[in-house]
Amino acid sequence: MWDRGPDSTGVAIYGDIANVGQVKYSCRTTERDFDWNSLAKSVGATLVRHGDGVVLVGATGLKPQLVDRGISIVSTGTAVEVFKETGSPVSVLDRFEIKSRSGYQGVGHTRLATESAITTEGSHPFATHDDLCVVHNGSFSNYFSVKRDLEALGEMFLTENDTEVAARLLGYEISHGRDLGDALKVLQKTLDGFYTLLCATKDQFAITRDPVGCKPAVVAVHDRYVAMASEYRSLAELPDIEKAKVFEPVPNEIYVWAR
Repeated sequence: MWDRGPDSTGVAIYGDIANVGQVKYSCRTTERDFDWNSLAKSVGATLVRHGDGVVLVGATGLKPQLVDRGISIVSTGTAVEVFKETGSPVSVLDRFEIKSRSGYQGVGHTRLATESAITTEGSHPFATHDDLCVVHNGSFSNYFSVKRDLEALGEMFLTENDTEVAARLLGYEISHGRDLGDALKVLQKTLDGFYTLLCATKDQFAITRDPVGCKPAVVAVHDRYVAMASEYRSLAELPDIEKAKVFEPVPNEIYVWAR
């Protein structure tokens, strides 16, 4: 739905699980003609290319080495790969060859920037912790104070985007033992604003809206899938959509599905 947000586009794909002890690092750099093969060899990782998209599959703990070499880490995890860039959905999806991809879960987002600059780093999805992916429609009014509190707890921020605050809050709670649904309860009590949030982990998928519910959302639940979008037109051509239960999520409720 490029007309909802022409500024940037991102896609998260949950697919093949990495081998035990290995992690997928979705990477990017602004350096033209960067030698990814040499980098992969130097850190002992396997290089996987999807058009302009780069995924390194290697041992846990490679992130500091990659960052030291000037690499931006878009996502980490055993299942998720994230590709995002400024530009229209058509151009970004072509750039990363998304049509050729498959997986058991996917998250897509197209953005109209309101709270921060139009940059790749500010694009959605935000994947701040292993296998966590967050997209957001709306704005948080108290995100700066929550950001300050999270920084005191050790979270390090890469952008001024309010969605990153939501993602890092969820990631912090999950890393301290909460499941996705309980982490969203903490978010509801902590962040104020108008929002529809879609959040995914390796084996869970969740949706919540603010108490007013001013940001749109529609869900289709079928025996074969669960799908969510801002508007029904994005769901209309799903397989057997006429047999799905289609509904608008109730404001301030939390919906969680497990794989």
